[in-house]
Amino acid sequence: YLKKIGRRGKIDIWLVDGAKIRRDLEKDFTNFAEYYYFPIIPKYEFWIDRESVPNERRFFIDHLLAEWRLMDGGMSYQRAKEIANQKELSERKKAGDLEKVINQKSEFSPEKVHRRLLDKTKDEIDIWLVDGRLVRSAFDIGFTEGGHDLVYQYVPKNEVWIDDDVFAKERPYVLLHELYERSLMKSGLTYLRAHRKASRLEWRARHSEQILDEFFLKFLIKKGKI
Repeated sequence: YLKKIGRRGKIDIWLVDGAKIRRDLEKDFTNFAEYYYFPIIPKYEFWIDRESVPNERRFFIDHLLAEWRLMDGGMSYQRAKEIANQKELSERKKAGDLEKVINQKSEFSPEKVHRRLLDKTKDEIDIWLVDGRLVRSAFDIGFTEGGHDLVYQYVPKNEVWIDDDVFAKERPYVLLHELYERSLMKSGLTYLRAHRKASRLEWRARHSEQILDEFFLKFLIKKGKI
């Protein structure tokens, strides 16, 4: 726990250290969660990961409230998530996010979410820091931490994206996951198999700096630039 940031009815809303949770408790914890998805969370608490750019909390809280109430009433997680996503997307649209990623042809432009080119691998893969809020608002509400072109059609060819909500000290682990997953998929593995293998490697790297250093050396990436 870092800080209690609110209360909705009988539910306390906590800002938490997501990096520590991913390292020590639950590797799949991302931007936010509640009891019915992660039972490690007390029933009457919402956990929201601290953000490098803290400008989406109201969207996350609206989502959690809808999801929690529906599941508390007996609805399945998948259906509750779909309804909560629609609620969240509606709020994002009202905030004017969609207009920020439309180009002169009135199309959603991936280049509009680029913030900074972090590095390029030896295989000419561009590593971009992107505006995570705009990606979630315009392209994929489920985008968290990072992604690449072999999984997400909206990511341009030969690009890996890192969410700007991820703090700098955690970006190397996210990048390791995405690059390793991408390399496995390029060699023929399905996404699910590649993702599981990448998650295991990420978990090990979070507990061993040597694994991270060796991986970055393999891809000729300077960790300090990430």
